[in-house]
Amino acid sequence: MQSIYRAVVRDRPCICYPRTFVSSLATCHPGEEQPQDLTRSVDILTAKIGKGSSEEDVLLSLISDEVVNGIHPSQNLVNRLLCRYKDDWKSALGIFKWAGSHTHFKHSRESYDMMVDILGRMKVMGKMREILEEMRQESLVTLDTIAKVMRRFVGAKQWKDAVRIFDDLQFLGLEKNTESMNVLLDTLCKEKFVEQAREIYLELKHHIAPNAHTFNILIHGWCKIRRVEEALWTIQEMKGYGCRPCVISYSTIIQCYCQEQNFDRVYELLDEMQAQNCSPNVVTYTTVMCALAKAEKIDEALQVVDRMSSTGCRPDTLFYNSLVYTLGRAGRIDDAMHVFKVAMPKAGATPNTSTYNSLISMFCYYAREERAFGILKEMEESGLCKPDIQTYHSLIKSCFKMRQIDSLLNDILNDMINKYHIGLDLSTYTLLVHGLCRADRCKWAFNLFEEMVDQDIVPMYRTCRLLLDEAKQKNMHQAVEKIEILMKKL
Repeated sequence: MQSIYRAVVRDRPCICYPRTFVSSLATCHPGEEQPQDLTRSVDILTAKIGKGSSEEDVLLSLISDEVVNGIHPSQNLVNRLLCRYKDDWKSALGIFKWAGSHTHFKHSRESYDMMVDILGRMKVMGKMREILEEMRQESLVTLDTIAKVMRRFVGAKQWKDAVRIFDDLQFLGLEKNTESMNVLLDTLCKEKFVEQAREIYLELKHHIAPNAHTFNILIHGWCKIRRVEEALWTIQEMKGYGCRPCVISYSTIIQCYCQEQNFDRVYELLDEMQAQNCSPNVVTYTTVMCALAKAEKIDEALQVVDRMSSTGCRPDTLFYNSLVYTLGRAGRIDDAMHVFKVAMPKAGATPNTSTYNSLISMFCYYAREERAFGILKEMEESGLCKPDIQTYHSLIKSCFKMRQIDSLLNDILNDMINKYHIGLDLSTYTLLVHGLCRADRCKWAFNLFEEMVDQDIVPMYRTCRLLLDEAKQKNMHQAVEKIEILMKKL
């Protein structure tokens, strides 16, 4: 059978990396003054950019503006604007060209990498190649750049182009070696092109020596597509090359068995790890305990704690978070609080937002809302971490259960938005709109619905349907009309 790698390289079209607008770039003068007011420059440029039909339109609007002509680009200014326009490649590229048109300015490697990533993510592959060629001419291409380019090609299902980029590494000023081969294989495996990665590895291994990381990449790839037998075979192949399987190798396969709820094989692999002097680490045990809890095997999940202790493995915050969650699922509230109050401080494990969230969720689930709000207060007073959007989900549900809507829900939303600056997402808006409709607060629900739509958050159809039915019952004619218009679009 013809090798995939040979087929791609042999059948490849001639890749011409066109020379573009970089010819105008010149070396930046040492000590050149940068704009004193970066924020003001960003605001001026943002106001002038608008949304052009092409990057050339954006460039023209900038270079022809007198106010903009008074702004001298800096690396910080360019990078901040590229971050702002990361989802609008035409504006981003127009800005990039505008900065590059200045005689005493030269783009940094970081700016080039950002521009490559923006164009690749938006699947403008031709433009991405142009920027890559400019980077080659300026000797700015790094393996990080190549990783971005490969990832974007493979993400667009153009995996053969990623292979061609690898074949062009020497032309781009880099080496074909184990590290660059691993980047290619890792990119392919993460996007589930594992069979192709395997074929390419078989061809390249005659010229480039694999290392332990090479095999771990393939193991992870096979597990990602749930072909665990190939992953186990790769472990044996790894040993044949004199590479010792590590915790990552085994833990990846254990995670795959956990997803399949094949716990017999999980325990066999844990024993094999001990026999191979490759003791499971805290991540391995956390994975197993979480999987057992999810499978409702609570007693087995709690036995993981004893197994872990017997090997001398020290628990960390993530492990304790999983333990608190598992105890909560089992209804063992006092034991969960003991872990939080006694075991974690004794082990030097600092609680984080997830720790507090698990406790809040546990108390809300068992209708002990006062304790839940007490945990929130402890979290705020500890100074260790801040609430996130998940912190408030359980509390919002509790407000609806307790029917304390006008007072308590208002306070919660005020803290979220004004105190912690947490923006509402689709799931939070959905939770609120549904809860308010059921609580006979249709006007409030509709106000939140409008707010959601104004922020370009598209509501689910069932949310529209529920709100529409409620609005009709309340004779909210304008609301009905707006909802129906949106539903037609959906």
